Amino acid sequence: MISTMHIKNIGIIEDLTVEFNNGFNVLTGETGAGKTLIIDSLGIISGNRFSKEMIRKGENHSFVELNLFLPDNINSIDGNIVVSREIYENGRNTCKINGRLVTVNELREFMSNLIDIHGQNDNQMLMRKQEHIKYLDNFIGREILEYKTEYSKMFNEYNEIKKELKNNYGDEKEKQRRLDLLKYQLNEIEEADLKSNEEDELNEIHHMMKNSEKIYNNLTEIEENLSNNAIEAINNSIRCMEKIENLSERYKFKLGELKNIYYEVQELSRDIVDMNEEIFFEDDKRNQVERRLDLIYSLKRKYGNTIPEILNYKEKLESEIFNIENCEEHNKKLKDKIKKLECKMNEICKNMDNIRSKHSEYLSNKINMELADLEMHNAKFIVSNEFDINNNFNENGLNNVEFLISTNVGDDYKPLVKIASGGEITRIMLAIKTVLADSDKMPILVFDEIDTGISGKAAKSVGEKIKIISKKHQVLCVTHQPSIAARGDSNYYINKKVKNEKTMTEIRKLNEQEVIKEIARISSGELTEGSINHAIELRKAG
Repeated sequence: MISTMHIKNIGIIEDLTVEFNNGFNVLTGETGAGKTLIIDSLGIISGNRFSKEMIRKGENHSFVELNLFLPDNINSIDGNIVVSREIYENGRNTCKINGRLVTVNELREFMSNLIDIHGQNDNQMLMRKQEHIKYLDNFIGREILEYKTEYSKMFNEYNEIKKELKNNYGDEKEKQRRLDLLKYQLNEIEEADLKSNEEDELNEIHHMMKNSEKIYNNLTEIEENLSNNAIEAINNSIRCMEKIENLSERYKFKLGELKNIYYEVQELSRDIVDMNEEIFFEDDKRNQVERRLDLIYSLKRKYGNTIPEILNYKEKLESEIFNIENCEEHNKKLKDKIKKLECKMNEICKNMDNIRSKHSEYLSNKINMELADLEMHNAKFIVSNEFDINNNFNENGLNNVEFLISTNVGDDYKPLVKIASGGEITRIMLAIKTVLADSDKMPILVFDEIDTGISGKAAKSVGEKIKIISKKHQVLCVTHQPSIAARGDSNYYINKKVKNEKTMTEIRKLNEQEVIKEIARISSGELTEGSINHAIELRKAG
């Protein structure tokens, strides 16, 4: 249950804290005092959309925090769960569950299992077709639980095998499509006949080609300098040293060094000549290098950033092609296993269908009885249960369950979401909630002015149904109907006041005497002896 709610800076709410109780919590008060803002705040903390226009004038953020007492919830700490959401003018959200930061989606998912908010035109969980089979199964209870558990295990295994088959290209068209693609890629790489260091060598050659004129000019100048100047100068130096070599061992040694230098420079000169001859590239050679580099670049864009990566990818292609061409036997075993599973699952689904068919009729009858109590004598409700003969298995089996209703004699049955009247939606929802109160796992139910469009005996019946529901759930209800307010376990009065030229909302829990006065006020609009006595009678009846 919600034990404490704290709201800051939402609409005319400045800073409000309220403690709620188990059972039936009734909220009444002046028009425009902020009752709906409290329900809106519950929507905000449940992950609903938030408009920055809701931020209190003069403030830059809004804040909502709930302390939930849910000792059976796995997320509780000492029985408590603290959930908060802070929203700023720039749209930034800070959401927390027990102090842990979460996204808005995570908050919405978490709260969707804790609070169900019912407004005049809300499409809550009860209006979602996909939830209807869950309501039916919860109503059925243990009779179907064993089958569902067994089916769930098989369904999980069934999906795993289908996934493996897909990965193994169990589908013949998919397998052939993949094989064609892989073989095309492999052939493209094989035809290229790449070498690991080929790109570096080609890039070097290409670089030389682009700079061939510059290289030629400089090598030519070096060749001329060596041939015409350096070699002749060294040769003259050798002849001079030969004339004095006998005068000293040092001169003889240096003569040897000069001769070595002479031979080395000669060798260097010949190398320069050879290098200069190498830089003359014919156009065919140039085109060949550029085409080869273009091919390598094209393959790199498709299969890897380097030639070694492309060659590694080629090995993977060969491996996958081998696996696909040799997976038939394994896939056949998987397909046989799927067929056996489908037979077993189909048998379980038929058993579940029999149980669901029997109880869907029983549930329909019970809800129709509740609708009659709610002054909808002409309404006919059915739990539609269809069996999928095409074996399109889903997590719930092969049943397609949907709640349908005809609200007038002669009308066709329609989905709940297509019921136009707000008053009818209210009573249908309460009838279903009353019947499903024991099986519905939602701990907190919120009703926001769902009494709109009803009065008199219907309103009295609505109050009775909400009271029944509150025996199994915490209920928060905003109402204008005295017959509903009279049945509250805890009644709260919401009003607004002006302080420092600012309007703000207040809320307080009423004592028994104040509850009587509030029932009298909303009953007749004023406090008279007659309205007080009427309120006392309603309170006793509740």
